[in-house]
Amino acid sequence: MGKLTVKRVAGLKDMGRYGDGQGLFLQVTATGTKSWLYRWERDGRERCMGLGSVHDVDLEEARDLARDMRRLVRAGRDPVAERRAEREQRKAEARKLLLFRDAATQYFDSHERKWASRKTREVFLARLKTFVYPHIGALAVSDINTQDVLKVLEPIWHSRTETASRVRGYIEAILAFATVKGYRTGDNPARWAGHLREALPSPAAIAPDQHYAALPVKEVAAFFARVTTMGGMAALALRFTILTAARTNETIGATWDEIDLERGLWTIPAARMKMRRDHRVPLSQAAIELLKAVPHEKGNAHVFAGMRKGSGLSNVAMLGLLKVRMGVTDITVHGFRSTFRDWAGDHTEFPREVVEAALAHAVGDATEQAYRRSDALERRRVLMEAWADYCLGKAPTSNVLPMQRAAGS
Repeated sequence: MGKLTVKRVAGLKDMGRYGDGQGLFLQVTATGTKSWLYRWERDGRERCMGLGSVHDVDLEEARDLARDMRRLVRAGRDPVAERRAEREQRKAEARKLLLFRDAATQYFDSHERKWASRKTREVFLARLKTFVYPHIGALAVSDINTQDVLKVLEPIWHSRTETASRVRGYIEAILAFATVKGYRTGDNPARWAGHLREALPSPAAIAPDQHYAALPVKEVAAFFARVTTMGGMAALALRFTILTAARTNETIGATWDEIDLERGLWTIPAARMKMRRDHRVPLSQAAIELLKAVPHEKGNAHVFAGMRKGSGLSNVAMLGLLKVRMGVTDITVHGFRSTFRDWAGDHTEFPREVVEAALAHAVGDATEQAYRRSDALERRRVLMEAWADYCLGKAPTSNVLPMQRAAGS
């Protein structure tokens, strides 16, 4: 029989510990809060473990719990360590219940900055919402297996091969992220090599790489002349894009603080570049004159202002100009980079590395890239001036770099 009674437990008010016997104590704090403790000694040191509040555990229940603790101690076990392990196990199980949709959100938040283009971020989220979430969005990442991934991919693998391939990569990255964060264990069911490639045909076999539709080189001058007659910000942006061989997102994201008209230079920061490094674009005289003619919107930092106050041009504005206003449906804006490359490679003798630098492409392996510390700015300036002359229909000057220039750059 213990020393405490239900009545005494209810009546105790003074701070202290009140023993019931065999290691069970009632603890009363300075604020009057009452709770149960089990006390024992291990290697000459006092150990205590809480058994709950008197509001949740009555006297008889506290004695039963203390009895269980005594059995553990006699068996050489540590009740405190075991409770801590159980708590950690529950936390681990709770982590494994993270839904794929929530894991994707965490992954996106952690990696958002690596995507320079707003369009890329929007496409990532849209594809998950359209193709992935209906199948596995509500599944715990710890439970997703190969069959679940195939349910996402098989319906679109043949009909929308490029999209399906990218979606597979998204799923693999999100599940890898979940593994690193401790939400799942084991192999990644979305991995391609040695796994899904055994169940799905190669994307290249179904849909060989399709290059962006490009304007034939011989039609550039006539096309450029036509765009020059058209009004509107999209037409100005398209002409600038062609003259600089830029990507769409680089043009529509251009701000006036990136432009140095006196030096004839456009410096695109690394955050907006596909290769994540600054890119200097030498501006031809035609590009400079075009920029001088661009209307400025007060308070808008964008070179090419959009329809909404303070915004930049939409990422579909130039494509809309091509398709709708001009009725040109067989080429794309990005294709003008291919046209520039064809012109430089087939109609000039500019070195390949100069042309690739103008397109902000990496050339060679890491060692070769490290060796070429210069971005060949002055040689690219000659290249871009020659390209502008070609776009404007002017008789080309020399398309071969002078030896002094080449040697000194």
